[in-house]
Amino acid sequence: MVIKRDGYLSKLIGKERNGLIKVVTGVRRCGKTYLLFNLFHNHLLSNGVPESHIIEIALDDRSKKKLRDPDNMLEYVKGRIKDKKTYYVILDEVQLLGEFEDVLNSFLHIRNADVYVTGSNSRFLSSDVITEFRGRGDEIRVHPLSFREYTSVYKGTIDEAWDDFFNYGGLPLILSIKTPEEKAEYLQTLFQKVYLSDIVDRHKIRNKDELNELVNVLSSSIGSLTNPSKLARTYKTIKNKTISDKTLSAYIGYLIDAFLISKSVRFDIKGKKYIGSPAKYYFEDVGLRNARLNFRQMEENHIMENILYNELCIRGYRVDVGVVEYYAQNGDGKRSKRRLEVDFIATKGSQKYYIQSAFSMNDPNKIKQEERPLLSIGDSFKKIFVVRENIKARRNEDGIVTIGMYNFLLEEDSLNF
Repeated sequence: MVIKRDGYLSKLIGKERNGLIKVVTGVRRCGKTYLLFNLFHNHLLSNGVPESHIIEIALDDRSKKKLRDPDNMLEYVKGRIKDKKTYYVILDEVQLLGEFEDVLNSFLHIRNADVYVTGSNSRFLSSDVITEFRGRGDEIRVHPLSFREYTSVYKGTIDEAWDDFFNYGGLPLILSIKTPEEKAEYLQTLFQKVYLSDIVDRHKIRNKDELNELVNVLSSSIGSLTNPSKLARTYKTIKNKTISDKTLSAYIGYLIDAFLISKSVRFDIKGKKYIGSPAKYYFEDVGLRNARLNFRQMEENHIMENILYNELCIRGYRVDVGVVEYYAQNGDGKRSKRRLEVDFIATKGSQKYYIQSAFSMNDPNKIKQEERPLLSIGDSFKKIFVVRENIKARRNEDGIVTIGMYNFLLEEDSLNF
């Protein structure tokens, strides 16, 4: 099964021979190795690069154990370079290489070496790229499959594809696993024995139960505003446990750093400033979230919101939670300040979109309620409703666009209707 990941491949191609280390990051099992060793490899061959100029090393291969030594690796790569043409050095699971930061920086001194790496587990997370390479690394963030990528190889109807994607998410291997029971077991094992084990190992967490409980709470409350202080109170009142907000804040940071969750911060649209706490948290893959809860709490409106958030991130937008302040008339005739929420503000350069995720818009009162935040904004940027119904995009007299979820997810330019 060949899954095209043209967006990421285009990013790699655009960064060829730019003098930086191309660092491919993302949650484990999202397709980083496949991107480099298959899709990018085939691109190089099709553009006339000979096999001898592609130096690929999978460091998790036992036969490459000697190359985990930094000096052996440098000697090996230098020995493969025979002429002045470009050589593509592609390393997988680079965290297994001793002193990998020094080795990669040494590669930058080889003028005709173009270096690409990917890594995972407890020694190669998002913050490492920033701290270890200090301007010499160029990060390409890879996400699990989008719904568009998922349906490109799915054998079945669009509704069947949505049902599977909604339940089991977009980790590529899910498409090869046949039964629901096997899919659930794969996701649950991956979450507990790989992702959380990586975090525990990296940060030397002693109380694993605290971390596990936090993951359960965040899984249960995707798209809800919260913060470490609120979570600490929840532990105290409901679970009768005392965990400091400082500890919870650290754990949340670890989960974000491991690409398991993302944080969306509130932004005052009229005041043009970030509000900060509380914030919303979304899972990188809804299948992992669902598996964590043993496929309970399967509210489609919340999972749909998480999928839309992920889609905007995949398209390269910074995604914030919008807050609109306005004054309303009280029953006593006085006016008071109130706040309305916009699910997403999607920003990329000069582009900006306000987006509401609405499961259904058939009730006139519901329409009025959902439209109020958008109508209160008062600027000219596009305002969009994404609804569960399978409808084509339409625009009302106020300029608000309503588009069906399938069309929004499957049409690459759906924001620009």
